[in-house]
Amino acid sequence: MNETDPSVEFDPPFICREPERQRFAFVFNAPHAGSLYPASLLRASRLDATALRRSEDAFVDELFAGVVQLGAPLMSARFPRAYLDVNREPYELDPRMFEGRLPPYANTRSMRVAGGLGTVPRIVADGHEIYQARLPVAEALRRIELLYKPYHRALRTRLARTVELFGHVVLIDCHSMPSSSLGREDLPRADIVLGDRYGTSCTGLLTDLVDVGLRDRGYVVVRNKPYAGGFITEHYGAPALRRHSLQIEVNRALYMDERSLRPNKGFGRLAQDLGDCFADVMLEVGGGLEPRRIAAE
Repeated sequence: MNETDPSVEFDPPFICREPERQRFAFVFNAPHAGSLYPASLLRASRLDATALRRSEDAFVDELFAGVVQLGAPLMSARFPRAYLDVNREPYELDPRMFEGRLPPYANTRSMRVAGGLGTVPRIVADGHEIYQARLPVAEALRRIELLYKPYHRALRTRLARTVELFGHVVLIDCHSMPSSSLGREDLPRADIVLGDRYGTSCTGLLTDLVDVGLRDRGYVVVRNKPYAGGFITEHYGAPALRRHSLQIEVNRALYMDERSLRPNKGFGRLAQDLGDCFADVMLEVGGGLEPRRIAAE
């Protein structure tokens, strides 16, 4: 079997931590928390493993792990974002990266592709090129077939199951952001950025509840700038169909040393605050078949 076959290098490629009983119409997702760097990627890359991790939302799945005990599932990727980004369209591919012709349905002109951050990224988050040479087109398509598509099938299944149970669903897409991304003068300082695609991916009531809950715990919260939500937030958010999606970006300096990529002393407090905040939000929205707040829209 080809040594770059993702079914060999990741086992399993993603996990879903399920509560004993799902008590709330919430599904949490950490698509960029994967930290398994396959040997094939390390051989092909011009970067070492530490540099590759600059794109990783390190420990985000652990930050939000408390929601499982509260009664909500948490899904997370094990493969790294530098290898494959499931928070993109399935075929956002940069033709400069590949040997061979991309399929005609590939989106080669998106802003994310232009920035080097397509479905198979060309760069890590700090702008350094990942690969020493072009990849075969077949390699990109293999990753999409064996990792991207199963990931989204599993996520859709959990969302659909939640709708069956509660009549609606709230997807919380969990990310982290480098503190350096907030250093520009035109951007406000933020501990947490909430992205709801400028009010289109979820009811404003949900964004308000999370915003207030985090502010009450002392965090500086900003909406939609510089992160309004990616493909997952946009694709799965359909408030008119009672499917709500909210992205949350956490400043990494709050919980980790960004150079050593290790948790710092703030990790425990942040994890507790996030758990407490979402416990309140989930209770406010409602855990039964007839949600108390969103049903009133």
